[in-house]
Amino acid sequence: MKKLAILFLLFSIFSFAQKAELKKEISKITEGKKATVAVSVKGIYFPFEFNNENSRKKLPLLSVFKFHIALATLDMVDKGRLNLNQKIFIKKEDLHEKTWSPLREKFPNGNYEMTLSELLKYMVANSDNNATDKILNVIGGTQIVQNFIDSKKIKDFQIRVNEERMNSADWKSMYENWSTTESLVKSLIKFDKAKILPKTSRDLLMNIMLGTTTGTNKIVEQLPKGTPVAHRTGSSGKIDGLTVAENDIAIITLPNGKKYAIAVLVSDSRESYEVNCKMISDISKTVWSHLN
Repeated sequence: MKKLAILFLLFSIFSFAQKAELKKEISKITEGKKATVAVSVKGIYFPFEFNNENSRKKLPLLSVFKFHIALATLDMVDKGRLNLNQKIFIKKEDLHEKTWSPLREKFPNGNYEMTLSELLKYMVANSDNNATDKILNVIGGTQIVQNFIDSKKIKDFQIRVNEERMNSADWKSMYENWSTTESLVKSLIKFDKAKILPKTSRDLLMNIMLGTTTGTNKIVEQLPKGTPVAHRTGSSGKIDGLTVAENDIAIITLPNGKKYAIAVLVSDSRESYEVNCKMISDISKTVWSHLN
């Protein structure tokens, strides 16, 4: 018992020192920046947790909310209310012009059918805004997502508006979908442990997130090539010099096979797009170095 107590004490001292050093290094990255930067990190099946001073602030999610929409959608699939192979008709009116949409670029005239599975990939891996709103229409709207996330005892999360609204002249509506980095990291861990979706659906969504094509200059940028990173990004662009949000959340696998969840939200920034993304990239690399 005495040996165990000593080992626990030594581990606690090491962990405290590690977190203190990590806090110092992340503070250097964000120092002097005209932005709110929230960071949370938590080990999955190993005892490490880090939250900076902004980790409990309710910050806008932007396209990070597509992770939560995918969770609610796959829950309906698991309950037999939807089918991944069911065909969904995409009308030309569904393909709004002034928004990010690889789907519209590929099928500019609309009027075709696509499976729900294909639409999910466009929403999550390609961050397609038109695909997102189509899925929201199919499942019944944002309140369905809110109810599902609430049912999983995930706190500090709100979803009220869709992509069309956020991309309208009412840009302040972007603030209506929010969460904290602490909540996001806890959600990622519950998801990884198949406590939100059963394993089959968990694996499906995880594989889609591993294939995310957006935000390659954020969390993944400075990690070793080939590192498994299942992530979901978010970006508002600039409005009169203000970046509402530049975000990335991820489940990352270390070389030893252990995994950790990380969430970095940059909000209300007056910095350039490059600086915002570099902060996320540098924070990710710093965390990797500490945990590796």
